Amino acid sequence: MPTHIRSAWFRTLGQLLAVLAAGVLLGLLLDQVWLLLTVAALAVVAWHYWRLRRLLVRLTARQRVQPGKGEGVWNELDRLLYRGQSEMRMRKRRLLDMLRAYRAAADALPDAVVVVDRNTQRVQWFNKAATRLLGLQHADLGSAVGECLQPLALSHWLAAGRNAEPLLDAASPADPELRINLRLIPYSDEHWLLVARDVSKMLRLEQMRQDFVANVSHELRTPLTVIHGYLDMLDPAEAPEWAPILSEMQKQSQRMTQLVEDLLTLSRLEAQDSLPDESVAMASMLATLRREAEALSQHRHVLTVVDEAGVDLLGSNKELHSAFSNLVGNAVRYTPAGGSISVRFAREGDGAVLSVQDSGYGIPQAHLPRITERFYRVSTSRSRESGGTGLGLSIVKHVLHLHQARLEIQSEVGRGSVFSIHFGAERVHPRESDTLRAPAQSQPA
Repeated sequence: MPTHIRSAWFRTLGQLLAVLAAGVLLGLLLDQVWLLLTVAALAVVAWHYWRLRRLLVRLTARQRVQPGKGEGVWNELDRLLYRGQSEMRMRKRRLLDMLRAYRAAADALPDAVVVVDRNTQRVQWFNKAATRLLGLQHADLGSAVGECLQPLALSHWLAAGRNAEPLLDAASPADPELRINLRLIPYSDEHWLLVARDVSKMLRLEQMRQDFVANVSHELRTPLTVIHGYLDMLDPAEAPEWAPILSEMQKQSQRMTQLVEDLLTLSRLEAQDSLPDESVAMASMLATLRREAEALSQHRHVLTVVDEAGVDLLGSNKELHSAFSNLVGNAVRYTPAGGSISVRFAREGDGAVLSVQDSGYGIPQAHLPRITERFYRVSTSRSRESGGTGLGLSIVKHVLHLHQARLEIQSEVGRGSVFSIHFGAERVHPRESDTLRAPAQSQPA
């Protein structure tokens, strides 16, 4: 116990004893000791009850009264209560200042932020940008977020909760000309954050980029065709000293032509939302991939093609062949002579998976997240030597996106890579004519 409280306590006890002693002395003088002692004791109790009542009234009314200058226990209690009230008021003021600062920061954000109750899916709070991007008004507080953001269909999306994928391109309820991205962030057990971002300018720039690439690639076709035609007309035998130069010019013109074709393919895929569904005969597809790999390998690798699935796929035969051929071609180009390449088509639950495994150079882990970006190269010199354009895996990614499939890459430097394409059950159907082939191999020369 602090010294000042102990001294106040003893001082109060001394005052009580003094009052009782005074009652006893007065009782002796009047020959009424017990009566006056009882009156003195009752007066002490009444006084304490009166001070207690004052304290309860202050606490109930939340009054903040300056404490007196006495030295007793009640005065000390008044001072402690006043100090506690002052500290509580300071804490509340600091909390309010922090809350105002957080709200001001949230209002300054260009993105819309909406706090949604997880259980009821009702709007609890939103910032100013939510009014501009989502059309929310003060009257929408406490309303179901799905009803406030009509005509956006968010019921199933909100029901997914933590597993909800971001909505990357949606029309704003406030202005159909605005395009927004929506993201659901569970930040506590009771609340979600609904974050909306205006991506209209970014989408316009992306569209401009796609149009520019498509137009430039298309315009490059004609001059490249002319250059390639004139180079074919030149006979190296007439000027042997020009033979190496003409050969290199033909090689580079062919590489440029391939680059333009890949850019046009990417532009065409980006402009499509879906592809026509047709039955893709995987037995003949795998046989074609084996022939192409053997022609590209020139008997320098051990090639294995295994068909274990016994099913066919639904999708675009042309685009799937392009994706599969890209993966097989990369495996051949980036696997040293004497290495092995295996193509395997198998079931995976209700779906199917096509995997291309090689024993090539491998890809460092730091490059894997960006390996499907256009023009991204793990090794620039090695890609140029092999004739790659840096667009193959980007084309594969876009083709698989249109088929609701996903690409998984596993790689280890010095031990090779495995590229796996996973198809869902909706892309698999029974093979009409079961032409399962035995695993085919071609040995190196």
